[in-house]
Amino acid sequence: MKQRVLFVSSVIFGLGTAFAACSSEDGATSSTGTFGTGTGGAGGAGSSTGEGGDVLTTSATTGAGGGGGQEECAADEAEATLVEKPVDILFVIDNSGSMGGEIQDVQDNISVNFAQIIAASGIDYQVIMLSRHGDFNGPESICVSTPLSGTDCNPIPNEPVNNPPIFAHHSAEILSNDAWCHVLEDFVTADEFGLQPNGYGALLRPEAFKTIVVITDDRVSCGNYDDGNTDAEGTAAAAQFDTDLLTLSPTQFGDATKRNYVFHSIIALEPYDPNDLTLAWPPDAPITTKECSPGAANVGTGYQALSKLTGGLRYPTCGLDYTTIFQKIAEGIVDGAKVACEFALPMAPPGETIDPETIVVVYTPSDGSPPQTYLQVPDVSQCAPDRCYIEGGLVKLCPEACDEVQADDGAKIKILSGCKQDIPM
Repeated sequence: MKQRVLFVSSVIFGLGTAFAACSSEDGATSSTGTFGTGTGGAGGAGSSTGEGGDVLTTSATTGAGGGGGQEECAADEAEATLVEKPVDILFVIDNSGSMGGEIQDVQDNISVNFAQIIAASGIDYQVIMLSRHGDFNGPESICVSTPLSGTDCNPIPNEPVNNPPIFAHHSAEILSNDAWCHVLEDFVTADEFGLQPNGYGALLRPEAFKTIVVITDDRVSCGNYDDGNTDAEGTAAAAQFDTDLLTLSPTQFGDATKRNYVFHSIIALEPYDPNDLTLAWPPDAPITTKECSPGAANVGTGYQALSKLTGGLRYPTCGLDYTTIFQKIAEGIVDGAKVACEFALPMAPPGETIDPETIVVVYTPSDGSPPQTYLQVPDVSQCAPDRCYIEGGLVKLCPEACDEVQADDGAKIKILSGCKQDIPM
């Protein structure tokens, strides 16, 4: 007769953020305690019997449990750092006649005060410019210079000079009211120079968090979207655009339960604080219908509503120095960069095979509270709080579990796994 014995190995992660415990809901391992921690004897290093007669045994080194005719599974222990999630930043700039001053400010500041801040942070970032390439003096176009792009814009080249992998210009004319429509349409549509023949979407990275920044002095009015210059219509338009964007590419932008993007608005709304024009409107502040200047076209209630929905910021376009605005947005990208909620399966010791059903990931909070256990579900469709799953050779946290651990800046992770072994009896 053969008895199936599962031996535990561990991979320990010291993280800047948290992870959690992942074990099978209906298998032999239902909690961290299932893996024995008693004193080793003839049969191994402390054991408990799971369903179906499986024996679960912890070990720290090969043969640590003593004699008994069983070859124990060696523990695999390693330190690792969870890398911050990369960021893809999409700037969408209105090219209408009233935007000359704003475009010049963006052109003057984007490489120095924006790109240099996020570059200095060490984050893996990419900037995509969605706006017409050219001279801001008319027609209102933009040329992004070095060090972000591959040109100094002196003279302005006939077409954009991309600088992969950190910058690409997807040249398209953005009119007063159609920024959202271009975000959707140009995702799969070539730019006017054919530099991105399959659309800017081909440049985006599925693993990257998306930051979208729209700069305009007008409102939303294109396709199915019309904010009507009111709070209610702006909120409805934002909800519809959000649905359409998530439907366009859940892989890139996420879903309604866990969006993978944030939307910032630089628009013609009044300042949040007239005494400090550098302050942004926070996500919890109400939508305003007051403009920052009598000459502004419209206040962009739809853009405001989408910023609120996604946790983004709102700045006025009128007469401001973009240095501070870009610094604040860049700092927000650095501060808000999210860590990945997934890990590779642990490596099996020589001659052994990992049993995925025994994977256990223990999350130890940084506040000193007891370790937590997240149980394993078969796939993402069965996700729930305090759960994880295995997919494509990776241990992944369910969305709500991911939210919990990403909020912890000093947690520790331990991934335990069992090795398959048939023992003659």
